Amino acid sequence: MEEGLNLLEQIKKVFACGEQDVRAYSPLTLAYIGDAVYELVIRSVVVERANRSANDLHKMSVKYVKAEAQAKMIEALLEVLSEDELAVYKRGRNAKSYTMAKNASMSDYRKATGFEALMGFLYLSGQTDRMLDLIKQGIGLAGMEI
Repeated sequence: MEEGLNLLEQIKKVFACGEQDVRAYSPLTLAYIGDAVYELVIRSVVVERANRSANDLHKMSVKYVKAEAQAKMIEALLEVLSEDELAVYKRGRNAKSYTMAKNASMSDYRKATGFEALMGFLYLSGQTDRMLDLIKQGIGLAGMEI
């Protein structure tokens, strides 16, 4: 691997992916990748903080990745989002999804989808510092310290 490249850049290089216009992605596509990236961040923090069984790690992680928690975080973050970030969030929140989380209200599920779309947008546009900053702020503002 080439030093200095972030994970996405390395993935694009190794798998010969072309450049895409992130703004052209559907909000549900952004949420799809955002869900995975956000969960990777949370799992990484949990693993770094506690060397425990996989079951214990899962229980610790689930508190942060469930729709209710993501909804609380994005509500707390709305005031610090840029105009572009807010627009991406709203596109994700308002997207018509044909699935719903088992243990979430429709309102929380939609907000969580918007949050995931924002995380996906920031990741795919190379704004990982901003993505991590918003995750950390959101956890703090929602009173959910890891």
